[in-house]
Amino acid sequence: MKLWKKAMHFGYRKQIAKKWIDEFKKVWHIAGPAIITSVSVFSLDCVTAAFAGQLGKLELAAVSEVQNVLLCFVIGIMLGLGSALETLCGQAVGAGEYNMLGIYLQRSWIISIVAALLLTPTYFFASQILKLLHQDTEISYLSGKFAIWIIPQIFASALHYPTEKFLQAQSKVWFMAFSSMLTLAIHVLLNWIFVTKLSMGLVGAAIAGNISFWILVVSKIIYIVCGWFPEAWTGFSFLAFKSLTKFLRLSVSSAIMLCLEVWYFTGVILVVGGLKDAEVAVDSLSIW
Repeated sequence: MKLWKKAMHFGYRKQIAKKWIDEFKKVWHIAGPAIITSVSVFSLDCVTAAFAGQLGKLELAAVSEVQNVLLCFVIGIMLGLGSALETLCGQAVGAGEYNMLGIYLQRSWIISIVAALLLTPTYFFASQILKLLHQDTEISYLSGKFAIWIIPQIFASALHYPTEKFLQAQSKVWFMAFSSMLTLAIHVLLNWIFVTKLSMGLVGAAIAGNISFWILVVSKIIYIVCGWFPEAWTGFSFLAFKSLTKFLRLSVSSAIMLCLEVWYFTGVILVVGGLKDAEVAVDSLSIW
C-alpha cells in the first residue's frame, strides 16, 4: 500500500513537472523574442548616445537631453496611444474577429499621426523650452538643433508602436525580433559611417537614427500588407475613420497611464540639467 502511494505521488509530481516545463516553453516562445525586440529597439538610442559621447561632453549632454526629455515625452504619448491596441486586438483575436485587427491598426495609425503633428512644434522650439526649464544654455542650444534634425523619428514612432501591438496580438514575435536585431546592426553601421568615418557629428547621428527607425517601421508594414495576414489585413478601409472618438478615449486613457511611468526619468534629467557642471552631470546620468 505504501509503495503504491509512493508510486502515485511520484507520478503526480512527474506530471506536474511535465506541465510546468510545457508552460515554461510556451511562455518563453513568446517572451524570449519580445525581450530581444525591446532590448534591440531601446538599444538604438543607446548606440546614438555612445557615438555622440565620442564627439564630446557637450554633444553627449545635448543628445541625452533630447532623448530623455523630448523623446521620453513624445514616446510616452505614442506608446500609450498604441497600447490601446493591446486590449482591442486581444479581444478581437479571442472573439475570432480577425478582420477587425486591420481596422484597429489603421485607427491607431490615424490617431498617432495626428498626435505626432501636434507634438512636432515641441521639437522646433526645443531650445526655448529647455531654457525655460532652466537648463544649461549651451546644452539647450545644441539640443534644439539636434531635436529638429530627428523630427522624422516622431512619425516613425507614430507608426511603429501600433504596428508592434498588431504583430504581438498574433504572436508574430520572431519576425519582430529578427527585424529589430537587423535594424540595430544597420544602426551601428550607419553611425560608424556618418559619425566616425564621414565626421558629420550630430547631423550624422540624426541621419543614422532617422534611417534606422524608418527601416524598422517600413519592414513591419511591408510584412503586414504583403499577404501574410489574409484575415487580419484586407487593405486600407474607410471603416478606420468610424468610431474614432471611442477609440481615442481608450487610447488617451492608456497614454496617461504609461506616460506617468515613462516621464519620471524626464524629471530627474531636468533637475540634473540645472546643476553647475551640467554637462558632466547629464552625461553621467545618461550613461547610467
